Amino acid sequence: MKGLEWMFELRGSLSSRQRLWLGIGGVIFVLIIWHILTMGTSPIMPPNALPHPLKVLYSYADLLRDNELIRNALLSISLNLGGYIKALAWSIPMGMLLGLIPMVRGAFQSFVDAGRFVPLTALTMLFIVWFGIGTPMKMNFLAFGIFIYLVPVIIQRIDEVDDVYIKTVYTLGASKWQTFRSVYFPAVLSKLSDDIRVLTAISWTYIIVAENMAAQGGLGVLLLGPTARQGRTDKIYALIILIMLIGVLQDRIFAYLDHKFFPHKYQTKNTYEQASMLKTVSVWDTVSEFALMVFGWVFMALYLLLAVNEIMGFLGDIKPFEYFFGDRVWVVHFIFAAILIYNGKAWFKQTSKKKA
Repeated sequence: MKGLEWMFELRGSLSSRQRLWLGIGGVIFVLIIWHILTMGTSPIMPPNALPHPLKVLYSYADLLRDNELIRNALLSISLNLGGYIKALAWSIPMGMLLGLIPMVRGAFQSFVDAGRFVPLTALTMLFIVWFGIGTPMKMNFLAFGIFIYLVPVIIQRIDEVDDVYIKTVYTLGASKWQTFRSVYFPAVLSKLSDDIRVLTAISWTYIIVAENMAAQGGLGVLLLGPTARQGRTDKIYALIILIMLIGVLQDRIFAYLDHKFFPHKYQTKNTYEQASMLKTVSVWDTVSEFALMVFGWVFMALYLLLAVNEIMGFLGDIKPFEYFFGDRVWVVHFIFAAILIYNGKAWFKQTSKKKA
């Protein structure tokens, strides 16, 4: 029993391997309970309330065949990412102004505080009046839902910047713009990445609401549309699980980007044992990093091929971007343009160092 004390230690830490095996065990445990509740001809839970897990699994084939699951999933994902892009474009400048300029903060802080209590679902009709019933309305509705939560968070993050950094740059003779660029902006962004990960879960609630306003496709339409009318609870559970998996994948991507852009947040704390500060790079780390790099370049090449096809049409009438994303395709172009610019900048710096 002594060897298992780590499993019950208050706020105890787990190794990566322990988290992996416990996570697998938790999934297996839930599936076993689910199977017990739904097995047999007279299950504990009626099939219309909780279908058997195998029936939920098989329903993905029906969703792919009858409900264009992949296209609707990509429409929802592009709506999610587009809403985040717009929300960040609005909230970061607004939050910086409110957090840094006393005059702006004094004039509009009360509106920001009150905005958090606005029931967003009550604004759906206003967004239809302002933007129509198409994608712009849905994306702006989602962006606004994220915006009203991000702005107060940005103000709070500005207030949390330690005065020692401000005094240090002022001692070095930094101007206000240099202080903003070297202290406030990176400090806020490094913490804001954690807040964005938390808001990812909340954003899917707004997506379901937005997609059912003048339904034009998406997972929200499938959830509350044909599957609900047909009473196909197996499809409903399948869609909910799919949204959860997409959300987990988004969170992992955001976590990876957070490690990549803000590595200082994950540096090993100083200890008396210098060796404990060094991370051993395993074969798996090297292989996974190389595989990720190859996958990224292959994915980029495929994107460029399909993007050129949208203009030149050398694949005939086959235009995947137009079919899968519709008028939300700008989100895909924006993301890949950002990746190209970032990689190009990194390559330029690397070549410049070699020449020097």
